[in-house]
Amino acid sequence: MERPGPSEVTGSDASGPDPQLAVTMGFTGFGKKARTFDLEAMFEQTRRTAVERSRKTLEAREKEEEMNREKELRRQNEDIEPTSSGSNVVRDCSKSSPRDTSSSESEETSDSSDDELIGPPLPLKMVEEPVSHMEEEIIGPLPPPPFEEVEEDDDDDGDSEEEDNPVQKIPDSHEITLKHGTKTVSALGLDPSGARLVTGGYDYDVKFWDFAGMDASFKAFRSLQPCECHQIKSLQYSNTGDMILVVSGSSQAKVIDRDGFEVMECIKGDQYIVDMANTKGHTAMLHTGSWHPKIKGEFMTCSNDATVRTWEVENPRKQRSVFKPRTMQGKKVIPTTCTYSRDGNLIAAACQNGSIQIWDRNLTCGMLPQHG
Repeated sequence: MERPGPSEVTGSDASGPDPQLAVTMGFTGFGKKARTFDLEAMFEQTRRTAVERSRKTLEAREKEEEMNREKELRRQNEDIEPTSSGSNVVRDCSKSSPRDTSSSESEETSDSSDDELIGPPLPLKMVEEPVSHMEEEIIGPLPPPPFEEVEEDDDDDGDSEEEDNPVQKIPDSHEITLKHGTKTVSALGLDPSGARLVTGGYDYDVKFWDFAGMDASFKAFRSLQPCECHQIKSLQYSNTGDMILVVSGSSQAKVIDRDGFEVMECIKGDQYIVDMANTKGHTAMLHTGSWHPKIKGEFMTCSNDATVRTWEVENPRKQRSVFKPRTMQGKKVIPTTCTYSRDGNLIAAACQNGSIQIWDRNLTCGMLPQHG
């Protein structure tokens, strides 16, 4: 079989696309002319569209700015005009402004309000809002604006709040901030005369502040660590103000003088003795302490060893008396805080089980009925 020549091939192709070839390849479109695009015309159309949009945006912004200016002028005019009262609000507002002002305002708003309003121009407050909105909400004459009454009510409320606030009753005229350190301040004590302050915290430091000798820097005149690496739990001046009871996280309380020098340190008990009444001191961490309100040199402490002990400054080698809190079933319970009665004859301790137990100071290991 002879192959067709080039002229024969072109002749068969010119007759049209071969349908068999389209079926074999799976798509059609052979022999169609490709679509042409005029890029310059497309760019020109895009440029015109962008210019038109920019123009519309600028016009909208100019209209919005002009409306804002008109609203601002109307608000200023409203503030200047005197407020009217009773049923003649609309008439008074229209008569109070001069003729020139009303004519100028009517000229300015004529273009926008000719389609909506018929008759004399409305006051400025009524022009701002649409007529349909006012007809829905307001029927009859406008009520007078109660600006003065509201201000008077606000003043009365402020006066009543100041009277009810207890902080306003404190006769304070000056305020300062004392910087103890960067950690928690856990103890605070003020001497009876109010001239000195002592602070303690979790940074083991005890700082002394003298208000009379304090300069503008507000710094403590002395800082020390009386209990080494134990956190300070409680600080309390004695009734005479010459000694400070220091209770820390250790089992031994200390007494220092008002300048920070150690006066005495309580002895540590024997932790291997079962009966805590037979040991000379605390065997576990302390919680708090308190001075006797009348007897100089006597104080008490409570500890995690489930005892409350009284001490004398002159005898640091042994406690004066021991009190052991107990539950109703006779089990020991840990006291978290303790204090003397006002006359100093009773000792009270608050315990972890929610009870408050009271003893006679002159008894040892005795217990009155518990409360709580």
